[in-house]
Amino acid sequence: MLKQVIDIYELLDDPGVNGLNVVNFFKSYNIHDVETQTIEGDKGTTDFIRVLIPGMNGKCKGGNAPTLGIVGRLGGIGARPERIGFVSDGDGCAAALAAALKLGLMSGRGENLLGDVVITTHVCPNAPTQPHFPVAFMDSPVDMDTMNKYEVEAAMDAIISIDTTKGNKIINHKGISISPTVKEGYILKVSDELLTLVETVTGEPAHIFPLSMQDITPYGNDLYHLNSILQPAVATKAPVVGVAITTKVPVPGCATGASHLNDIELAARYSIEVAKAYTSNACLFYDKKEFTVIKKLYGSMEHLQTLGNK
Repeated sequence: MLKQVIDIYELLDDPGVNGLNVVNFFKSYNIHDVETQTIEGDKGTTDFIRVLIPGMNGKCKGGNAPTLGIVGRLGGIGARPERIGFVSDGDGCAAALAAALKLGLMSGRGENLLGDVVITTHVCPNAPTQPHFPVAFMDSPVDMDTMNKYEVEAAMDAIISIDTTKGNKIINHKGISISPTVKEGYILKVSDELLTLVETVTGEPAHIFPLSMQDITPYGNDLYHLNSILQPAVATKAPVVGVAITTKVPVPGCATGASHLNDIELAARYSIEVAKAYTSNACLFYDKKEFTVIKKLYGSMEHLQTLGNK
């Protein structure tokens, strides 16, 4: 998939890139279920992108195969004029769009998945930055509620959230790492199927990154968050798994020259393998029976999906 990653990277590494450029790029490959919408926030504008890859028995055709959502999570793909070039924070966007491009090409060749895949992200080449320990974060022109509104859909039965997760001292592995499954305020066990797919795609032992309770609560509650990788989980009942693009040392999200295309490719290729398995009911994000038991024993944790008691 390296060619798709390079093509997407070249498309996005442009100070003038916008959602319409992305839509036209996909349409040039006969991928037409793609749309964009410009949204203005307190700190500027960004263009949200949505790509639908219909499945043979997908909901968009009246079928009942499950739908996978792939969210490319980020603040911005550039920090202009403060920084020149594509920033590390844009890796999640690049991976999600590369996965969309490859899935679209596969569909055009007659290799269709059983269920639908919906890919969402946003494109902002001039996003602001913000202080964060141990390295600076990228900020976004729009708030997290707005991101979730345009990136998380009710039709998504499960979600993969791809995000650069380099600005910390918790993860010391270069490549990709996955999170435990998060659903309705619960941090559940790591999916055995998703773990096996990581090993298959990377050819190495799977790396799992740790989560704290703070990480799965909404932004805006003044608590520490590793980053925004699990923020889609606050806006849905669907199970969410983070796919982190990681490094051995802390790297600022606003750093340029810090995107490793091979690691972006791993995240994109892994997402496609999950899409193949999940939409054909061959991959479980969580144990439904056990989830019923844990809720019966300990009650709802949905309050962790809110801002809590102010």
